[in-house]
Amino acid sequence: MKLWGGRFTKETNELVNRFNASLPFDCRFYAQDIRGSIAHVKMLGKQEIISREDTEAIIKGLQGILADIDNGVVTFEGADDEDIHSFVEALLTERIGEAGKRLHTGRSRNDQVALDMRLYIRDQIDETSALVTDLMKVLVNLMEEHIDTFMPGFTHLQKAQPLTLAHHLGAYFEMFSRDRSRLADIRKRMNYCPLGAGALAGTTYPLDRAYVAELLGFDGPTRNSMDSVSDRDYLIEYLDALSLIMMHLSRFSEEMIIWNTNEYKFVELDDAYSTGSSIMPQKKNPDIAELVRGKTGRVYGALVQILTTMKGLPLAYNKDMQEDKETAFDAIDTTKDCLVLFTDMLRTTHFNLDRMELSAKRGFTNATDAADYLVKKGVPFRDAHGIVGRLVLECIDKNISLDELPLADYQAISPVFTEDIYEAISLKTCVEKRITTGAPGHDAMLEEIASCKKELEN
Repeated sequence: MKLWGGRFTKETNELVNRFNASLPFDCRFYAQDIRGSIAHVKMLGKQEIISREDTEAIIKGLQGILADIDNGVVTFEGADDEDIHSFVEALLTERIGEAGKRLHTGRSRNDQVALDMRLYIRDQIDETSALVTDLMKVLVNLMEEHIDTFMPGFTHLQKAQPLTLAHHLGAYFEMFSRDRSRLADIRKRMNYCPLGAGALAGTTYPLDRAYVAELLGFDGPTRNSMDSVSDRDYLIEYLDALSLIMMHLSRFSEEMIIWNTNEYKFVELDDAYSTGSSIMPQKKNPDIAELVRGKTGRVYGALVQILTTMKGLPLAYNKDMQEDKETAFDAIDTTKDCLVLFTDMLRTTHFNLDRMELSAKRGFTNATDAADYLVKKGVPFRDAHGIVGRLVLECIDKNISLDELPLADYQAISPVFTEDIYEAISLKTCVEKRITTGAPGHDAMLEEIASCKKELEN
């Protein structure tokens, strides 16, 4: 059933019908659409725009439709309605008769779909935030478990300085913490109700927009009716936040893929989150991490698509804005799936602690500490840097680490070295003496973990 057929004398071309229809994808709004309609009708009844009898009949009818869709009694299969709004109104009128035709009093599909989208995105923000929180909980648990697990830190993918697995994982906790904060900011900024804006210029009916906003959990009604129906900033911001979440997941996935290689062997992924090869029986591939990395571009694409759609639209509503849904839905589903799978993959990952510590020792990650040792004994840092560089060359020639280099070789390059050099460059010393806020030292990490836990409690 078309809501606008009275003006037309010819049937719409069938291809145009299919091209124009949005029910195949906006049907996922059914709960939000019905919820918004119930709030709208309650307001119409309160304002005596429609009778109490009609109000009660419409609300009861809408509640019945919602229950039937939830239970699978009513499906969208084979429906030829233009959109979810038409579908619900037609079914309501079929069930309760003339009263159903009063549902749309005082509103337009423009403010109706703006409301549905807002309600839906608000729900999705809450669900996404919960999934990010689950991942952060796994991270903080692993941080606690590995506060004294030594590993190399990297710059340029080259071993740089020793740190701990807890410290490395803490960096990702910070990324996802910012993601969760962004989601909260978006939710707060978007939480205003567009219903009552009409097509673009409000309505002559005495609507109580503040009442509808309160019923639907908004902070109030939107201020400008033209902006109300043409605003999709909140969706763009949400897709931007999803893109950042996916970027962080992709970076983490890349590291898991590298750490899973035979050359590193820092991690072993659980069999449930790996796959094999059809030809090479020895293979155990990190496919989940690779797919997360690959799907990131898909989410980026949704952000670029909606930005491109919106960039040239004059006020107010334009049909182009129907294109705000399909790619956005895909991006939302993709990100949520990636969060669930990555969290479970990380939770079940086995970390090879001995391998990580050996890699730190064999990578000259304690070279800076050897230079600092000399500085503390009065050697200028620039000279100390050169001395330790020569020591590293010596170790490379002998295929040993700085810990294994004999004291005589140290003293042959600089007599300042004494027996205490070995204690000064032990991984434990190198990490433990880094105690500034945000550093990997044990006490500093205890403070960081306590702060992370407090954040999650809030």
